[in-house]
Amino acid sequence: MNIKTPASELNQRMTVFCGIMDEQHPDWKMAMIFSKINLFYFTGTYSEGMLIIERDRSSVFWVRRSYDRAIAESEFANLRPMNSYRDAAVTYSSVPDEVYLEVEFVPLAMLSRVQKHFPFKNYQSLDFQLAMTRSVKSNWELKFMEEAGEIHRSILEEKVPGLLREGMSEADLAAELFELMVKEGHQGTARFAMHDTDIVVAQLGFGESSLMSTNFDGPGGNRGLSAAVPSLGSRERLLKKGDLVFVDMGLGVNGYHSDKTMTYMFGTPLPAEVQEIQKQCVEIQNSVVDLLKPGNSPEVIYETIMDSLSPDFQRNFMGFGSRQVKFLGHGIGLTVDELPVIAKGFKLPLQENMVFAVEPKKGIAGVGMVGIENTFVVTPNGGRSITGNHPGLIFVE
Repeated sequence: MNIKTPASELNQRMTVFCGIMDEQHPDWKMAMIFSKINLFYFTGTYSEGMLIIERDRSSVFWVRRSYDRAIAESEFANLRPMNSYRDAAVTYSSVPDEVYLEVEFVPLAMLSRVQKHFPFKNYQSLDFQLAMTRSVKSNWELKFMEEAGEIHRSILEEKVPGLLREGMSEADLAAELFELMVKEGHQGTARFAMHDTDIVVAQLGFGESSLMSTNFDGPGGNRGLSAAVPSLGSRERLLKKGDLVFVDMGLGVNGYHSDKTMTYMFGTPLPAEVQEIQKQCVEIQNSVVDLLKPGNSPEVIYETIMDSLSPDFQRNFMGFGSRQVKFLGHGIGLTVDELPVIAKGFKLPLQENMVFAVEPKKGIAGVGMVGIENTFVVTPNGGRSITGNHPGLIFVE
């Protein structure tokens, strides 16, 4: 199924990006984009190539693999084929001394190959400007995020309880969950901006598996298949009565994601004190959501919430032991982890139709990771959930 991004949508994105560049870098002349995520955002195709954006000329997407596919998928106005950067370079009579690049993405070997044919002397980052362009979603984008969110809600709140059975492994649950996700409409992969990061299906775990340290910058843990693949879930850890089940997963439709975490009590209810901590996490989520209004600062939201928590509750909050993350939520869209972040250092005010995953969680020794996560659209009335409102700790007999 090929859902084309309308030309009007692509044009608006380019206009916003160039406006941000004009404001923040008044002397800019040329930007080059190589990452497939940003190429898809601006051109509507995931083809490999190079998008050159010039301040005073029309933008050109030089497509290497595959031009035929790009023509079929994209409504971008100016697609041209290339076999190498040399093919593109010959059409540019001059190259500015300084260009703007995705420094978070472009490896040194690629930079060297590009500079061989585009002999600029210096480069600056445009990662922040790209992130700010993508941070405010159009109604067209929100449509797919809302579709992802409804699939997400249905799977985690209604269908996962039917998958859980005594004796199944974490890996069993991951495999069955992935099959269900794809059947329900998931695009088959969840993309992350974080360098060198992959999560196959979800961060999920039974009991204390959800407290295991991971290489992922998030509060939840994951035992994983092995040291080589610290994700998916263990083949050895089997579900038993009395277990907490923790499932944190991203789900995508037409490139756009929602993020949601749900917890379950299998076989017997968890102790009252554990359920009370879960309730507190939900209350924290709701307090954050009340502040997701245009004009509010992510940093102020973070500090307001953290200052309201007792020192005792802050222990093992947003992680476990020495592994505690310093945020309460994160932007989401074409990747699960986008800017801005609800954390210190993010001072620019929120704008309507930014989208955040809010995820207050707390590790409990001997039990696992409790908490909640849902995806919210910023509105004048606070965050609007697109992934449901269940408080978690669903009891499964």
